[in-house]
Amino acid sequence: MSVVKEYFGRLADGREVSLYKIRTDRLYAEVTDLGAVLVRLETPDRDGNMKDIVLGYEDVEHYLENPSCFGAVVGPSANRIAGASFVIDGEEFHLPANERGNNLHSDKMFYKRLHDAQIGENSVTFRLNLPDGDAGFPGSRDFSVTYTLTNEELRIDYKAISDKKTVINLTNHSYFNLAGEDSGFIGDQILKLNCSFATKVRADLIPTGEIVPVEGTPLDFRKAKAIGKDIDSDDEQMKFAGGYDHNFVIDGYTGDGSLLAAGEVYDPATGRVMEVLTTVPGIQFYTANGMVAEGGKKGRTYGPRSAYALETQFFPDNVHHDNFPKAIFGPGRDYVQTTVYRFPACR
Repeated sequence: MSVVKEYFGRLADGREVSLYKIRTDRLYAEVTDLGAVLVRLETPDRDGNMKDIVLGYEDVEHYLENPSCFGAVVGPSANRIAGASFVIDGEEFHLPANERGNNLHSDKMFYKRLHDAQIGENSVTFRLNLPDGDAGFPGSRDFSVTYTLTNEELRIDYKAISDKKTVINLTNHSYFNLAGEDSGFIGDQILKLNCSFATKVRADLIPTGEIVPVEGTPLDFRKAKAIGKDIDSDDEQMKFAGGYDHNFVIDGYTGDGSLLAAGEVYDPATGRVMEVLTTVPGIQFYTANGMVAEGGKKGRTYGPRSAYALETQFFPDNVHHDNFPKAIFGPGRDYVQTTVYRFPACR
């Protein structure tokens, strides 16, 4: 196992951006201190051939734009907040309204900052401080994100502390394609989610507050099925999103910090399997429905439904719904979250 630091580029102000290459006997990953982004993740297929399974770019300039959030750690609050505002203890806070009057992914600012980095034996920890009021969020906040690679898994440990009550809801927004990042349509890959319920959304993809059973709907992945099987369903929830862009409620969540098996994906063509485990209550399954991203690896253009994100999270817009687990942290309640992407033997 080893970690190698290499030059990746420079910011406009002259600061150097680095790439950190983590290698084990079986897996290989690259991460950068620009936004704590996962740049590359190589895993073997059933014949032992290594291939990169995450979409991304090859240079700093594209990651500074990165409209699709490739590989990004999204924060301080991932997903959507209705009306781009929230209230804590009677005080109202206003955020950038960057999607139909709502706030999406905290205006994508977290992953465009340069983080401090510390190398471990087979890990890299990135640290970032955001001052009180940054992008509208209260509190002076210290964040850390640690990527650890073993022979079987990529583990991401998130921690944050704040001197004021604030919203913290981090996730990783990598887009996966188990056939390879250059392989196109993901409809034949097989998904299973250990989720009996999902949070219903309105037309702008803000949760209504209802937690609804997936049974009998296209959102039912309790039994493994091809991602493309119901993706063009006439179901209202599917039409709102143009495919899958929904938060699923992970079965068995108690809030005690236990790792729960959220689900798994299997690619019949290569035999690759990816399991997702997490300590948080939700997982957003997004099939890149309208994505057209240019300048990808080797100059590729990534099209719609050429990958999927499995974003572990507290539910979107939880600040406005009393029945959702709350992602409000601060004095007396630090934010701690772990997500594991596990790659067992191929099938």
